[in-house]
Amino acid sequence: MLAVDVEKRLGEFSIAVRFETAAGVTALFGPSGAGKTTLVNMIAGLVAPDRGRIMLADAVLFDSAQRIDVPAHRRRIGYVFQEGRLFPHLSVAGNLDYGRRMCGLAPDRAKMARIVDLLDLGHLTDRRTGKLSGGERQRVAVGRALLMRPRLLLLDEPLASLDAARKREILPYLERLRDEVGIPMVYVSHHAGELRRIATSVVRLDAGHVAAMGGRELLDAADADAV
Repeated sequence: MLAVDVEKRLGEFSIAVRFETAAGVTALFGPSGAGKTTLVNMIAGLVAPDRGRIMLADAVLFDSAQRIDVPAHRRRIGYVFQEGRLFPHLSVAGNLDYGRRMCGLAPDRAKMARIVDLLDLGHLTDRRTGKLSGGERQRVAVGRALLMRPRLLLLDEPLASLDAARKREILPYLERLRDEVGIPMVYVSHHAGELRRIATSVVRLDAGHVAAMGGRELLDAADADAV
């Protein structure tokens, strides 16, 4: 589904990454400073690579040789940030609907109802986001991204700002998302335990390069290295 072959220099730090993913949840795993967020920003179209090519299914999103750089809003990629980035002046329902409106999509009550049910947001739709817990805010952010009807969902450390209790609250919803929605996901984290529950494949990054690619056994190897 996703093929990435890019290079980017940021001051003294350089990224040179090549990998391909299939369906399911691909974990971008590695220590802080490995280049994970910069890489997903290149996939999203928020940062332009210096060189390379990014393809999603049969669509070329970036190609330096052909001078193709599809704008972020035309890539049909949903992005869930660490802090959610919800609009405080809108209700939960308004935040959810923003994803659809931003993409110029017609209202779809059935789709909205399905996402609200999937993420257990029905009792929250009239609330302002300032009245939500951290886990609830992230569920709304995920729902907003899904209602854009994305071809790919990027989640950049979506649980990083949550305490242990809130992480335990939201992880089952992310597992349902993986199992029931069928949208390929790239999930960024440096927590092996979190990824062990979510990921179906792993790309391990270190110092801006791919150190290994494989299954969840790479997370076990990381635990062993940390001992």
